[in-house]
Amino acid sequence: MKKIIGSALGVALLGTTVLADGGAPASSAKDLSKAVEQVNYVETDTAGVKLSGYVDVGYVYNFIGSGGYAVARGYNASDSHSGGDFSVNAVKLTLEKSLTEKNEWQAGFRVDTFIGKDWAEFTPGAGSDASTLFLQQAYVEFRVPVGNGLDVQFGKISSILGFEADERPANLNITQGLNATIDPGSSPGVLATYHATDSVSLLLGVNNGGGLDSNPGLDTSSDGYGFTGGVSFHRDNFETQLTGSVEPWGNEAYTNDNVSVYGVNWWTTWAPKFADDKLLLALNTSYWHTQNLDPSLTDFPGSFATAALYAKYQFTDLFSLAGRGEYVNVSEEGTSHFWSFTLTAGFNVVENLLLRAEYRYDTGSNVVYNFDTEHGNHSSHTLALEAVYSF
Repeated sequence: MKKIIGSALGVALLGTTVLADGGAPASSAKDLSKAVEQVNYVETDTAGVKLSGYVDVGYVYNFIGSGGYAVARGYNASDSHSGGDFSVNAVKLTLEKSLTEKNEWQAGFRVDTFIGKDWAEFTPGAGSDASTLFLQQAYVEFRVPVGNGLDVQFGKISSILGFEADERPANLNITQGLNATIDPGSSPGVLATYHATDSVSLLLGVNNGGGLDSNPGLDTSSDGYGFTGGVSFHRDNFETQLTGSVEPWGNEAYTNDNVSVYGVNWWTTWAPKFADDKLLLALNTSYWHTQNLDPSLTDFPGSFATAALYAKYQFTDLFSLAGRGEYVNVSEEGTSHFWSFTLTAGFNVVENLLLRAEYRYDTGSNVVYNFDTEHGNHSSHTLALEAVYSF
Protein backbone atom coordinates (compact mmCIF):
# COMPACT_ATOMS: atom_id res chain seq x y z
CA MET A 1 0.00 0.00 0.00
CA LYS A 2 2.86 2.32 -0.78
CA LYS A 3 1.11 4.62 -3.26
CA ILE A 4 -2.62 4.53 -2.55
CA ILE A 5 -3.40 8.02 -3.80
CA GLY A 6 -0.96 7.69 -6.66
CA SER A 7 -2.60 4.45 -7.80
CA ALA A 8 -6.04 6.03 -7.74
CA LEU A 9 -4.83 8.91 -9.85
CA GLY A 10 -3.13 6.42 -12.13
CA VAL A 11 -6.49 4.76 -12.81
CA ALA A 12 -7.96 8.15 -13.66
CA LEU A 13 -5.06 8.88 -16.01
CA LEU A 14 -5.47 5.49 -17.60
CA GLY A 15 -9.07 6.35 -18.42
CA THR A 16 -7.87 9.40 -20.33
CA THR A 17 -5.32 7.45 -22.39
CA VAL A 18 -7.61 4.65 -23.63
CA LEU A 19 -10.05 5.20 -26.48
CA ALA A 20 -13.71 5.03 -25.45
CA ASP A 21 -14.51 2.56 -28.27
CA GLY A 22 -11.88 0.09 -27.07
CA GLY A 23 -9.30 1.10 -29.70
CA ALA A 24 -5.52 1.29 -29.29
CA PRO A 25 -4.17 3.33 -26.40
CA ALA A 26 -3.20 6.90 -27.18
CA SER A 27 0.03 6.52 -25.18
CA SER A 28 2.26 3.65 -24.19
CA ALA A 29 2.40 2.04 -20.76
CA LYS A 30 5.85 3.55 -20.32
CA ASP A 31 4.46 7.05 -20.88
CA LEU A 32 1.62 6.34 -18.43
CA SER A 33 4.08 5.21 -15.79
CA LYS A 34 6.01 8.46 -16.16
CA ALA A 35 2.78 10.44 -15.87
CA VAL A 36 1.84 8.70 -12.61
CA GLU A 37 5.27 9.34 -11.13
CA GLN A 38 4.83 13.07 -11.73
CA VAL A 39 1.60 13.16 -9.68
CA ASN A 40 1.86 14.10 -5.97
CA TYR A 41 0.99 11.18 -3.70
CA VAL A 42 1.19 10.13 -0.06
CA GLU A 43 3.42 7.25 0.97
CA THR A 44 2.12 5.10 3.83
CA ASP A 45 5.56 3.72 4.63
CA THR A 46 6.85 6.98 6.12
CA ALA A 47 9.58 6.22 8.63
CA GLY A 48 8.25 5.88 12.17
CA VAL A 49 4.56 5.40 11.29
CA LYS A 50 3.21 2.26 12.97
CA LEU A 51 -0.07 0.37 12.78
CA SER A 52 -1.12 -1.71 15.80
CA GLY A 53 -4.24 -2.94 17.52
CA TYR A 54 -6.08 -5.95 18.86
CA VAL A 55 -9.22 -8.09 18.59
CA ASP A 56 -10.94 -8.72 21.93
CA VAL A 57 -13.89 -11.13 22.32
CA GLY A 58 -15.56 -12.45 25.44
CA TYR A 59 -18.48 -13.80 27.44
CA VAL A 60 -20.03 -12.47 30.67
CA TYR A 61 -22.59 -14.06 33.01
CA ASN A 62 -23.70 -12.20 36.13
CA PHE A 63 -26.41 -14.48 37.63
CA ILE A 64 -28.87 -11.58 37.92
CA GLY A 65 -31.42 -12.86 35.44
CA SER A 66 -33.32 -11.00 32.79
CA GLY A 67 -34.24 -7.37 33.35
CA GLY A 68 -31.59 -6.55 35.91
CA TYR A 69 -28.12 -5.09 36.00
CA ALA A 70 -25.52 -4.14 38.58
CA VAL A 71 -23.75 -2.26 40.21
CA ALA A 72 -23.91 0.84 42.42
CA ARG A 73 -27.27 2.54 41.91
CA GLY A 74 -26.95 3.23 38.21
CA TYR A 75 -23.21 3.87 38.20
CA ASN A 76 -22.97 0.37 36.86
CA ALA A 77 -19.63 -1.12 35.97
CA SER A 78 -18.93 -2.49 32.53
CA ASP A 79 -20.35 -5.90 31.59
CA SER A 80 -23.40 -5.33 33.76
CA HIS A 81 -25.83 -6.93 31.32
CA SER A 82 -28.30 -9.37 32.76
CA GLY A 83 -27.90 -13.08 32.20
CA GLY A 84 -25.14 -14.10 29.80
CA ASP A 85 -23.76 -12.25 26.80
CA PHE A 86 -21.28 -13.21 24.11
CA SER A 87 -19.75 -10.09 22.65
CA VAL A 88 -17.07 -8.53 20.50
CA ASN A 89 -15.60 -6.34 23.21
CA ALA A 90 -13.46 -4.34 20.82
CA VAL A 91 -11.62 -4.28 17.55
CA LYS A 92 -9.08 -1.50 17.91
CA LEU A 93 -6.70 0.03 15.39
CA THR A 94 -3.98 2.55 16.22
CA LEU A 95 -1.99 4.48 13.63
CA GLU A 96 0.74 6.69 15.04
CA LYS A 97 4.06 8.39 14.61
CA SER A 98 5.54 8.92 18.06
CA LEU A 99 7.97 11.60 19.11
CA THR A 100 11.55 10.51 19.72
CA GLU A 101 13.50 11.20 22.90
CA LYS A 102 15.49 14.00 21.25
CA ASN A 103 14.78 17.47 22.65
CA GLU A 104 14.32 19.20 19.30
CA TRP A 105 11.54 20.50 17.07
CA GLN A 106 9.62 17.47 15.86
CA ALA A 107 6.04 16.40 15.14
CA GLY A 108 3.89 13.29 15.12
CA PHE A 109 0.30 12.13 15.32
CA ARG A 110 -1.94 9.39 16.71
CA VAL A 111 -5.33 7.99 15.68
CA ASP A 112 -7.22 5.38 17.76
CA THR A 113 -10.45 3.82 16.51
CA PHE A 114 -12.80 1.40 18.27
CA ILE A 115 -15.67 -0.75 17.15
CA GLY A 116 -17.46 -3.10 19.52
CA LYS A 117 -19.12 -3.13 22.91
CA ASP A 118 -16.43 -1.37 24.94
CA TRP A 119 -16.59 2.12 23.50
CA ALA A 120 -20.36 2.25 24.03
CA GLU A 121 -20.08 1.25 27.69
CA PHE A 122 -16.93 3.09 28.70
CA THR A 123 -17.75 6.45 27.09
CA PRO A 124 -20.18 8.92 28.75
CA GLY A 125 -23.13 9.66 26.50
CA ALA A 126 -22.06 7.11 23.86
CA GLY A 127 -25.27 5.11 24.01
CA SER A 128 -25.31 1.39 23.31
CA ASP A 129 -24.69 1.02 19.57
CA ALA A 130 -21.68 -1.29 19.57
CA SER A 131 -21.69 -1.59 15.77
CA THR A 132 -20.69 2.03 15.20
CA LEU A 133 -17.08 3.05 14.62
CA PHE A 134 -15.84 5.24 17.46
CA LEU A 135 -12.96 7.70 17.19
CA GLN A 136 -11.28 7.46 20.58
CA GLN A 137 -8.29 9.70 19.83
CA ALA A 138 -7.08 11.77 16.89
CA TYR A 139 -4.42 14.36 17.60
CA VAL A 140 -1.35 16.03 16.22
CA GLU A 141 1.56 16.41 18.64
CA PHE A 142 4.78 18.37 18.49
CA ARG A 143 7.74 19.08 20.75
CA VAL A 144 9.00 22.55 21.54
CA PRO A 145 12.68 22.43 22.64
CA VAL A 146 12.17 24.64 25.70
CA GLY A 147 14.04 23.53 28.83
CA ASN A 148 13.83 19.74 28.94
CA GLY A 149 11.10 19.71 26.29
CA LEU A 150 7.45 20.76 26.02
CA ASP A 151 5.09 18.31 24.27
CA VAL A 152 1.78 19.62 22.94
CA GLN A 153 -1.14 17.44 21.79
CA PHE A 154 -3.92 19.13 19.81
CA GLY A 155 -7.08 17.22 18.86
CA LYS A 156 -9.20 14.55 20.51
CA ILE A 157 -7.30 13.20 23.52
CA SER A 158 -8.00 10.63 26.23
CA SER A 159 -8.55 12.06 29.72
CA ILE A 160 -5.52 12.26 32.00
CA LEU A 161 -7.74 11.33 34.98
CA GLY A 162 -8.18 7.71 36.01
CA PHE A 163 -6.08 4.58 36.31
CA GLU A 164 -7.99 1.96 34.33
CA ALA A 165 -7.90 2.28 30.54
CA ASP A 166 -10.72 1.93 28.01
CA GLU A 167 -8.68 -0.93 26.52
CA ARG A 168 -9.38 -4.12 28.49
CA PRO A 169 -6.06 -5.80 27.60
CA ALA A 170 -4.22 -2.86 29.21
CA ASN A 171 -5.95 -3.45 32.55
CA LEU A 172 -5.20 -6.05 35.20
CA ASN A 173 -8.78 -7.37 35.10
CA ILE A 174 -11.32 -8.13 32.38
CA THR A 175 -14.18 -6.02 33.75
CA GLN A 176 -13.64 -2.38 34.64
CA GLY A 177 -13.85 -1.36 38.26
CA LEU A 178 -16.46 0.87 39.85
CA ASN A 179 -13.80 3.57 40.08
CA ALA A 180 -13.58 3.74 36.27
CA THR A 181 -17.28 4.38 35.65
CA ILE A 182 -17.00 8.03 36.67
CA ASP A 183 -13.76 8.85 34.82
CA PRO A 184 -14.13 11.27 31.88
CA GLY A 185 -13.84 9.95 28.36
CA SER A 186 -11.75 11.36 25.52
CA SER A 187 -12.58 14.86 24.34
CA PRO A 188 -11.20 17.40 21.82
CA GLY A 189 -8.85 19.96 23.26
CA VAL A 190 -5.21 20.80 23.95
CA LEU A 191 -2.85 19.09 26.41
CA ALA A 192 0.64 20.35 27.21
CA THR A 193 3.22 18.20 29.02
CA TYR A 194 6.43 19.76 30.30
CA HIS A 195 9.28 17.44 31.28
CA ALA A 196 10.63 19.28 34.32
CA THR A 197 13.21 16.53 34.98
CA ASP A 198 13.87 13.02 33.73
CA SER A 199 11.38 11.81 36.37
CA VAL A 200 8.86 14.64 36.79
CA SER A 201 6.33 15.86 34.22
CA LEU A 202 3.75 18.66 34.53
CA LEU A 203 0.44 18.45 32.65
CA LEU A 204 -2.05 21.19 31.78
CA GLY A 205 -4.95 21.12 29.35
CA VAL A 206 -8.37 22.38 28.30
CA ASN A 207 -11.07 20.44 26.43
CA ASN A 208 -14.81 20.21 25.84
CA GLY A 209 -15.12 18.13 29.00
CA GLY A 210 -16.66 14.83 30.07
CA GLY A 211 -15.90 12.78 26.99
CA LEU A 212 -17.93 15.02 24.68
CA ASP A 213 -16.95 15.97 21.13
CA SER A 214 -18.98 19.16 21.56
CA ASN A 215 -20.25 20.57 24.84
CA PRO A 216 -22.52 23.66 24.68
CA GLY A 217 -22.60 23.70 28.46
CA LEU A 218 -25.58 23.58 30.77
CA ASP A 219 -25.42 27.27 31.47
CA THR A 220 -26.78 28.63 28.19
CA SER A 221 -24.81 31.86 28.58
CA SER A 222 -21.48 30.14 27.94
CA ASP A 223 -19.87 27.09 26.34
CA GLY A 224 -18.85 24.11 28.43
CA TYR A 225 -15.15 23.48 29.00
CA GLY A 226 -13.09 21.17 31.16
CA PHE A 227 -9.76 22.30 32.61
CA THR A 228 -7.31 19.58 33.61
CA GLY A 229 -3.84 19.49 35.11
CA GLY A 230 -1.51 17.42 37.21
CA VAL A 231 1.93 16.08 37.93
CA SER A 232 3.47 12.65 37.30
CA PHE A 233 6.61 10.99 38.65
CA HIS A 234 8.31 7.84 37.41
CA ARG A 235 11.58 6.16 38.28
CA ASP A 236 12.63 2.57 37.64
CA ASN A 237 9.98 0.38 39.26
CA PHE A 238 7.74 3.15 40.67
CA GLU A 239 5.25 5.51 39.03
CA THR A 240 2.63 7.89 40.41
CA GLN A 241 0.31 10.58 39.03
CA LEU A 242 -1.96 13.19 40.64
CA THR A 243 -4.47 14.97 38.38
CA GLY A 244 -7.54 17.15 38.69
CA SER A 245 -10.44 18.42 36.58
CA VAL A 246 -12.76 21.44 36.83
CA GLU A 247 -15.87 22.00 34.70
CA PRO A 248 -17.34 25.30 35.94
CA TRP A 249 -20.25 25.50 33.46
CA GLY A 250 -21.56 21.98 33.75
CA ASN A 251 -21.36 18.88 31.60
CA GLU A 252 -24.29 17.48 29.66
CA ALA A 253 -22.66 14.04 29.57
CA TYR A 254 -23.30 13.66 33.31
CA THR A 255 -25.93 16.19 34.35
CA ASN A 256 -28.82 18.32 33.16
CA ASP A 257 -28.42 20.92 35.90
CA ASN A 258 -26.48 24.17 35.77
CA VAL A 259 -23.83 22.76 38.07
CA SER A 260 -20.08 22.80 38.52
CA VAL A 261 -18.22 19.48 38.40
CA TYR A 262 -14.89 18.94 40.19
CA GLY A 263 -12.72 15.84 40.23
CA VAL A 264 -9.35 14.68 41.51
CA ASN A 265 -7.56 11.37 40.90
CA TRP A 266 -4.38 9.80 42.25
CA TRP A 267 -2.84 6.49 41.25
CA THR A 268 0.49 4.78 41.79
CA THR A 269 2.17 1.54 40.71
CA TRP A 270 5.11 -0.32 42.24
CA ALA A 271 6.98 -3.41 41.08
CA PRO A 272 9.11 -4.55 44.08
CA LYS A 273 12.61 -5.46 43.00
CA PHE A 274 12.74 -8.41 45.39
CA ALA A 275 10.03 -10.10 43.26
CA ASP A 276 12.16 -10.02 40.08
CA ASP A 277 9.51 -8.13 38.06
CA LYS A 278 6.89 -10.80 38.76
CA LEU A 279 4.79 -8.73 41.21
CA LEU A 280 2.93 -5.50 40.45
CA LEU A 281 1.04 -3.49 43.08
CA ALA A 282 -1.20 -0.51 42.39
CA LEU A 283 -3.45 2.00 44.15
CA ASN A 284 -6.13 4.23 42.65
CA THR A 285 -8.33 6.76 44.46
CA SER A 286 -10.60 9.52 43.19
CA TYR A 287 -13.16 12.02 44.38
CA TRP A 288 -15.83 13.83 42.35
CA HIS A 289 -18.13 16.57 43.58
CA THR A 290 -20.91 18.70 42.10
CA GLN A 291 -22.29 22.04 43.24
CA ASN A 292 -25.88 23.32 42.90
CA LEU A 293 -27.10 19.82 42.01
CA ASP A 294 -30.76 18.83 41.96
CA PRO A 295 -30.67 15.01 42.42
CA SER A 296 -34.16 14.65 40.97
CA LEU A 297 -32.95 15.93 37.59
CA THR A 298 -29.81 13.88 37.07
CA ASP A 299 -28.12 10.51 37.57
CA PHE A 300 -24.87 12.16 38.62
CA PRO A 301 -24.21 11.92 42.38
CA GLY A 302 -23.58 14.85 44.68
CA SER A 303 -20.22 13.24 45.42
CA PHE A 304 -18.46 10.03 44.44
CA ALA A 305 -15.42 8.78 46.37
CA THR A 306 -13.55 5.57 45.61
CA ALA A 307 -10.39 3.68 46.51
CA ALA A 308 -9.06 0.56 44.79
CA LEU A 309 -6.11 -1.76 45.42
CA TYR A 310 -4.60 -3.98 42.71
CA ALA A 311 -2.08 -6.81 42.66
CA LYS A 312 -0.79 -9.08 39.92
CA TYR A 313 1.74 -11.92 40.16
CA GLN A 314 3.29 -13.61 37.12
CA PHE A 315 3.83 -17.17 38.38
CA THR A 316 5.23 -18.47 35.09
CA ASP A 317 5.58 -17.24 31.53
CA LEU A 318 2.24 -18.93 30.92
CA PHE A 319 0.17 -18.13 34.01
CA SER A 320 -0.62 -15.00 36.04
CA LEU A 321 -3.15 -14.07 38.72
CA ALA A 322 -4.51 -10.56 39.33
CA GLY A 323 -6.77 -9.22 42.06
CA ARG A 324 -8.69 -6.00 42.69
CA GLY A 325 -10.52 -4.79 45.77
CA GLU A 326 -12.37 -1.48 45.86
CA TYR A 327 -14.72 0.64 47.92
CA VAL A 328 -17.15 3.33 46.72
CA ASN A 329 -19.07 5.94 48.69
CA VAL A 330 -21.89 7.65 46.77
CA SER A 331 -23.65 10.70 48.18
CA GLU A 332 -26.90 11.43 46.37
CA GLU A 333 -30.26 11.48 48.19
CA GLY A 334 -28.52 9.87 51.13
CA THR A 335 -25.33 7.85 51.24
CA SER A 336 -24.64 4.45 49.66
CA HIS A 337 -21.66 2.17 50.14
CA PHE A 338 -20.37 -0.48 47.73
CA TRP A 339 -17.55 -3.00 47.73
CA SER A 340 -16.21 -5.03 44.81
CA PHE A 341 -13.70 -7.92 44.72
CA THR A 342 -12.27 -9.35 41.49
CA LEU A 343 -9.91 -12.24 40.75
CA THR A 344 -8.54 -12.74 37.22
CA ALA A 345 -6.43 -15.60 35.84
CA GLY A 346 -4.37 -14.92 32.72
CA PHE A 347 -2.88 -17.41 30.28
CA ASN A 348 -0.30 -16.39 27.66
CA VAL A 349 -0.78 -19.51 25.57
CA VAL A 350 1.05 -18.47 22.40
CA GLU A 351 2.68 -15.26 21.21
CA ASN A 352 0.25 -12.33 20.93
CA LEU A 353 -2.65 -14.37 22.38
CA LEU A 354 -4.02 -13.71 25.88
CA LEU A 355 -6.77 -15.81 27.48
CA ARG A 356 -8.35 -14.69 30.76
CA ALA A 357 -11.01 -15.96 33.16
CA GLU A 358 -12.51 -13.89 35.97
CA TYR A 359 -14.78 -14.06 39.02
CA ARG A 360 -16.20 -10.86 40.49
CA TYR A 361 -18.31 -10.17 43.59
CA ASP A 362 -20.09 -6.85 44.22
CA THR A 363 -21.93 -6.04 47.40
CA GLY A 364 -23.45 -3.00 49.10
CA SER A 365 -26.61 -0.91 49.13
CA ASN A 366 -29.10 -2.35 46.61
CA VAL A 367 -26.50 -3.17 43.96
CA VAL A 368 -28.98 -4.77 41.53
CA TYR A 369 -31.14 -2.42 39.50
CA ASN A 370 -33.60 -2.58 36.64
CA PHE A 371 -33.80 0.74 34.82
CA ASP A 372 -33.43 2.75 38.03
CA THR A 373 -35.76 0.45 39.99
CA GLU A 374 -34.24 -1.21 43.03
CA HIS A 375 -34.44 -4.99 43.22
CA GLY A 376 -33.27 -4.91 46.82
CA ASN A 377 -30.41 -7.32 46.17
CA HIS A 378 -27.30 -6.54 48.13
CA SER A 379 -24.84 -8.72 46.19
CA SER A 380 -23.98 -9.69 42.63
CA HIS A 381 -21.76 -12.47 41.23
CA THR A 382 -20.14 -12.25 37.79
CA LEU A 383 -18.12 -14.64 35.65
CA ALA A 384 -16.20 -13.41 32.59
CA LEU A 385 -14.08 -14.99 29.85
CA GLU A 386 -11.86 -13.17 27.35
CA ALA A 387 -9.62 -13.90 24.38
CA VAL A 388 -7.36 -11.17 22.97
CA TYR A 389 -5.08 -11.23 19.95
CA SER A 390 -2.74 -8.22 19.69
CA PHE A 391 -0.70 -7.10 16.70
